Amino acid sequence: MTLPDWVPIRDDLRPYEPYGAPQLDVPVQLNVNENPYGPSKATADDIAESLRVAATELNRYPDREAWALREALAGYLGHGLRAGSVWAANGSNEIMQQILQAFGGPGRTAASFTPTYSMYPEYARNTHTRWLAGRRADDFTFDVDAALALIAEEQPDVVLLASPNNPTGESLTLDAVRAVCDAAPGIVVLDEAYAEFRRPGTPTALSVLGDYPRLVVTRTMSKAFAFAGGRLGYLAADPAIVDALRIVRLPYHLSTVTQTVALAALRHADEMLARVADLRTTRDETAAWLRERGHDVVDSDANFVLFGTFADRHAVWQGLLDRGVLIRETGPDGWLRVSIGAPEEMAAFREALSGVVATDGVSTGSTDGRTDQEDA
Repeated sequence: MTLPDWVPIRDDLRPYEPYGAPQLDVPVQLNVNENPYGPSKATADDIAESLRVAATELNRYPDREAWALREALAGYLGHGLRAGSVWAANGSNEIMQQILQAFGGPGRTAASFTPTYSMYPEYARNTHTRWLAGRRADDFTFDVDAALALIAEEQPDVVLLASPNNPTGESLTLDAVRAVCDAAPGIVVLDEAYAEFRRPGTPTALSVLGDYPRLVVTRTMSKAFAFAGGRLGYLAADPAIVDALRIVRLPYHLSTVTQTVALAALRHADEMLARVADLRTTRDETAAWLRERGHDVVDSDANFVLFGTFADRHAVWQGLLDRGVLIRETGPDGWLRVSIGAPEEMAAFREALSGVVATDGVSTGSTDGRTDQEDA
């Protein structure tokens, strides 16, 4: 996309393309980390009936504070949280943008450590926040010493950390979280979008939230909750942090429809999350299968697997697409990421990848350089 010269867009935005993963009509779509198992009929019926009732009041503005929803989210998260410590918005994307609107901005710096979620620098760009990209270790693990050195030198106002990380999949230890919180002068954001997929026993930053008033833990209903179309992201933080975000939110930013549907989904949380254990198992089986065939694989706590390395990853991506399987050409150069789908979808992926490697003569091997692109 190239905008014509007469469009008076900001000069700093002119070189950019709209963000987004490919949305292609192919039989197997394993590129945006969706939960493949949709709501049951009982859940869908509850959502539909709740919307029918809410529809009679759509002439009125929604609850500006989304109080009932925040109470329900606090109950779901546990850890002694109350509604005043929870905030919700239209997806975790809006949550992140509100954070940088409130705590970033001109003259301020946001930092993270790549490879990680590629929307982070876009949130910074859109809020005129200086973006600082540190690096992870060569094996993509979080290098605590390097991170602390960068924080000490740059004193960023916002530090963004994904755990599990996207696109690599590994979780941070609580020792690492504490070290960053102890060192950072401003807000520390732990993006736990894939938290429900972590291996049993892997801790959440919610457990140390009370120790660090500038720590923010973000979540989403899009992934494990099988609610990507509902567009509901949320966070837990000190109530004073929540009040700061209320200053920058748009009036009535969460519609009555969004609040109603999210509340209905939360009433069925056990069912909505029932297939998470199956997806974990399939993830680990997929990683093992890829390793058996000589691919490099990053251990993942999320619902995706990053694998490589390919001398021409685009050729592999295209070969899979030609066979009706869409995955994501993203992350470090030479690597690809596959979302974990239903058994029949993963069987199609395995068959397609085997065909690509055997028939198309795709080579594997080390690559030079890394790119850090990622999706929602």
